Amino acid sequence: MDKLLNDFSPGLFIMQAVVLLILIVLMAKFAWKPILNALQAREDGIQDALDAAENAKKEMANLKADNEKLAAEARAERDAMLKEAREIKEKMIADAKAEAEVQGSKMIEQAKAAIESEKKAAVAELKNQVAGLSIQIAEKVMKSELSDKEKQAALVDSMLKDVTLN
Repeated sequence: MDKLLNDFSPGLFIMQAVVLLILIVLMAKFAWKPILNALQAREDGIQDALDAAENAKKEMANLKADNEKLAAEARAERDAMLKEAREIKEKMIADAKAEAEVQGSKMIEQAKAAIESEKKAAVAELKNQVAGLSIQIAEKVMKSELSDKEKQAALVDSMLKDVTLN
């Protein structure tokens, strides 16, 4: 440090100070504005990027909300469709059961009618057979009974009584 103080020259110091001042003036005139403009442009670019990022973030939030809304609507529509499908299925099952009951009732009624018809036919056939047997028995009895005149008169009288009573 002592050597520096011993080598100090005021002329050199003034010259360096003048050169420094000229350099500062030149820098201020020619380089300072472009540097400040570049810094301002960079700052503006960064601010624009931040604004764009903020806008993108807001837009993403809006899209997310829209997607959630669409998903909720889709779920509601799906649930409505499933409910409608269940109702249609239950209605179809109920209709099929009702139709089966109607068909079953018809079949039962037809079976009852067929049974009744066959029963009447069987009773008629039985009556015919009984009548035929009765006639055969009556012929045999009559042959033996009609050989005597008193028995014939008694038989006619009893038959007349039966006919008038019925």
